[in-house]
Amino acid sequence: QVQLVESGGGLVQAGDSLRLSCAASGDTLSRYTMGWFRQAPGKDRDFVATITGSGSRTYYANSVKGRFTISRDNAKNTVYLQMNSLKSEDTAAYYCAASTRYGSEFLHLSQKDYEHWGQGTQVTVSS
Repeated sequence: QVQLVESGGGLVQAGDSLRLSCAASGDTLSRYTMGWFRQAPGKDRDFVATITGSGSRTYYANSVKGRFTISRDNAKNTVYLQMNSLKSEDTAAYYCAASTRYGSEFLHLSQKDYEHWGQGTQVTVSS
């Protein structure tokens, strides 16, 4: 089964950019719809973005639409989350997740649809 490792988090100032990476091993990433979620301290884990296995379709939470971009490079078995114009409310642990539910070309917004999860990477945005 696939293993996922996130990287790229850090401490930045409001307005800065960061790019998160999610490296997959153990399976071919193109088989999976991929998603990014985040969890702020004391809050539930929330959906951020999702992308189909081919990369042809994406979907974003309203809170990040226009600022974040999800992409993937299946040849490198890696998914990315480019985060621009960061705000203090973007502070959270960010998790990538992989799903084969209904195949690789179905977008999933619910964390219950994802079978595999990474350990997370922390993003802290100071205002």
